[in-house]
Amino acid sequence: MAFHALQPTSVVKRLTAAGQQQVDIASLAAFRIIFGLVMFGGTLRFMSTGWIATMYGEPTWFFTYPGFGWVHPWSVTGMYVHYSILALLALCIALGVYTRLACALFTIGFAYTQLIDVTNYLNHHYLVVLLGGLLTCLPSHHYWSVDAWRRPALRRTTVAAWVVWLVRFQVGLVYVFAGLAKAKVDWLGHAQPLNIWLSARTHIPVVGGFLDEPVVARLMSWAGFMFDTTIVIWLSWRRTRLPAYVVLLLFHGATGYLFNIGMFPIIMSSAALIFFPYAWPRWRASSGPLPTSDAPSRPAPNRSRRRAIALGSVIGFYMFCQIALPLRHLVYPGNVLWNEDGMRFAWHVMLREKHGEVMFVAKFADGKQLRVPPGRYLTSRQEREMASQPDMILQLARHIGADLTARGYQGFSLHAETMVSLNGRTPSAMIDPEVDLLKIHDVGPRWWVLPEPSNAPPMLRPL
Repeated sequence: MAFHALQPTSVVKRLTAAGQQQVDIASLAAFRIIFGLVMFGGTLRFMSTGWIATMYGEPTWFFTYPGFGWVHPWSVTGMYVHYSILALLALCIALGVYTRLACALFTIGFAYTQLIDVTNYLNHHYLVVLLGGLLTCLPSHHYWSVDAWRRPALRRTTVAAWVVWLVRFQVGLVYVFAGLAKAKVDWLGHAQPLNIWLSARTHIPVVGGFLDEPVVARLMSWAGFMFDTTIVIWLSWRRTRLPAYVVLLLFHGATGYLFNIGMFPIIMSSAALIFFPYAWPRWRASSGPLPTSDAPSRPAPNRSRRRAIALGSVIGFYMFCQIALPLRHLVYPGNVLWNEDGMRFAWHVMLREKHGEVMFVAKFADGKQLRVPPGRYLTSRQEREMASQPDMILQLARHIGADLTARGYQGFSLHAETMVSLNGRTPSAMIDPEVDLLKIHDVGPRWWVLPEPSNAPPMLRPL
């Protein structure tokens, strides 16, 4: 009997039944409200920094994602209007005004701002798109919303447990994969790039004098690895949840103070509240204590088998994609920190410090050469990002090739002379200078990227 209870089919049935149980909707509604408020504040902050003109007005050409070459920015004024609308939509999400429509429009509008230029990619911007997409589909508007106030029939105090589980899965995945990605020699063995970054912050009051000590970088590297790989466990266990969240706040507060990582600490600190009990937001609104159990309240209503199978298939496919994308770099040869093959959309957070220089060389049949600096086509910000990322170098090479052809040049090959430093190592060539980039299709392993440096990164030491 005990063996039978452990059979996979039995486990699946139990998980399915537990996932269909009705639980308090309060945590989901609070997650929606907090997400909307954070996005509202973040959007206003972005508009006030002047980054809109820098990111969308200064460039004359943009790096695009495969299949999205048709995405172009509005004028700078138009982009300010666009972000203003995003701020309004974020406020609608928080208030629960036409919630699902607001979530859908916000997600699409925010994704549009990211698709304009690969240069702008950030892990937490990708997370915003995912969380916005989830809120578009989930019934977070059934409680604490203007929608539920306007339409009382919409109001519900419970939701199926799997709805909250799915949000927990998405938030938890960020931590788990960020931790697994740190299981590298550079991070754990050499404390890089933390040693580089901390040594540049010795001017910080009180703690600055200790930041260039190698032992500090090593301790923080291991602490970051342990935090990311285990924090979901501690947040999921009732006895350790509250102290784990305090540690989480301290961790994100410290990283936000020490490093320029934008809204990431605020987004993750607020999103982690989803691991608290389903009814946690009612704590202050009731005379009872903060709930300490995640036990479901009552059975869910029966649903048709066909609908359940379809829903399960969609959820399973989504979860599979979110697990497979961060792991895709494992099927490619080489170091993902060097060749960047599978680096994006994989929660590789703060893992590398790369600097590079690139010069493009057009070679003609008669032996003549034309050297083309990337600064002719890019802003300094775009050039800095491009110089260490092979796919962006390849994309710019194609653009340069097309431009030279349009100018009347014929019968040439285009090559890249590169020198790139990874985590403080001596710069070395990243792109094979003998390869004609105009004949390369960026599909499959990037064989045209040279092997990563084999030497260990240096350890910066105080004088």
